[in-house]
Amino acid sequence: MTDKELFKEKKVAFHTLGCKLNFAESSTIGKELLNQGFQVAQSGEKADLCIINTCSVTETADKKDRQAIKQMINKHPNAFVVVIGCYAQLKPEEIAQIEGVDLILGTQNKFDLPELLSKMEKKRETQILHTSRKDINRFFPSCTRGDRTRYWLKVQDGCDNFCSYCTVPIARGKSRNGSVESTVKQAQEAALEGAKEIVISGVNIGDFGKTTGETLLQLIQALESVEGIERYRISSIEPDLLSEEIIHHIAQSHKFVPHFHIPLQSGCDKVLSLMKRHYDTNLFRNKIELINREMPNAFIGVDVIVGTNGETEEDFAETVQFIDSLAIAQLHVFSYSERANTQALKIIGKVPYKEKKRRSEILLSLSEEKRLKFYQSQIGKNLSILWEESKKGDKMHGFSENYIVVEIPNNPNLVNQITQVTPTQFNADKSALIV
Repeated sequence: MTDKELFKEKKVAFHTLGCKLNFAESSTIGKELLNQGFQVAQSGEKADLCIINTCSVTETADKKDRQAIKQMINKHPNAFVVVIGCYAQLKPEEIAQIEGVDLILGTQNKFDLPELLSKMEKKRETQILHTSRKDINRFFPSCTRGDRTRYWLKVQDGCDNFCSYCTVPIARGKSRNGSVESTVKQAQEAALEGAKEIVISGVNIGDFGKTTGETLLQLIQALESVEGIERYRISSIEPDLLSEEIIHHIAQSHKFVPHFHIPLQSGCDKVLSLMKRHYDTNLFRNKIELINREMPNAFIGVDVIVGTNGETEEDFAETVQFIDSLAIAQLHVFSYSERANTQALKIIGKVPYKEKKRRSEILLSLSEEKRLKFYQSQIGKNLSILWEESKKGDKMHGFSENYIVVEIPNNPNLVNQITQVTPTQFNADKSALIV
């Protein structure tokens, strides 16, 4: 009996948590399962197979993982339950204590799942397939749309930086990537499926080429030639790996858009040193100023962590002052969470929860000020919008090249189409511009 015959009556349900890379990888695994004959369980249907793709960036993420696993087990009581993702790599024994989990797959093993399902038999003991970080060396490509218009192209995985607060290198393994040639082929396949925009994704994208002797700039240049793809975005890139050559290229590109997401983490050099980041605030400022000179309308999003061990009130005030002085569009603010096996645990000076919350609220307020100012600057300008499918019914939205959200009355004919508009004002809650 073939896999398609074996699984043709079987239903699969996914629950994915965490980063966009996780969603892209879930979609890739899902495609393989559909090719094997599985069908996606619709609302109200009981699944035969449940897959929970987890995140472990904070303790809160771990808690959400456990809740999601238990909810899936309760919702699909007879299903074969598989847990994958970063939480599965970091704490498989903890997951195995949850009654009803059948299989736990670490980072090296998760893409083997379709081959492991010839027998979905629930047993008394949870099976764990797991390897240590040093043995995680396989790169699994992924290019998928998921449930949105934009495609996500995974070009790199893993990280070798070992920032003091971060478990990603332990969870995802060593930095590795596919070749420029194989990555371009994936983009070409996405174009054949109708993709108009691709988001370049990875754990540490600037490290692209480490395992193939190539560079991110070479990849960017090669992707320009893919017919049918009208826009590319880089999802996130470390400031020290965002070279001047890449910035110059994007400024002149007809396909790579003026949108950057750059992790700062702290605007205080002392804290950056404690974090074991590979740059200082002077380098960061220089990159932001270069982008602003070459692309005055560029959207720049910035990651910040508040309340890391050792961050004093004076250090935080320095961060606020530094960020306030930057011409950026938005902040993504995270509260520090202690993670096992990280160097930050040795740093003296824990910040109380209430103080972390206070610092977060200050930066979130500053972020909204900057976002509104940036949006205001785009009113009256001609923007090119790629329209998304409506989730509300009466309205739909899309994103400009520089990541401005524009809202219009719902028109299904515009989904996955790019049109020119000139926004005139904010919508009611100021979350978007309207025409």
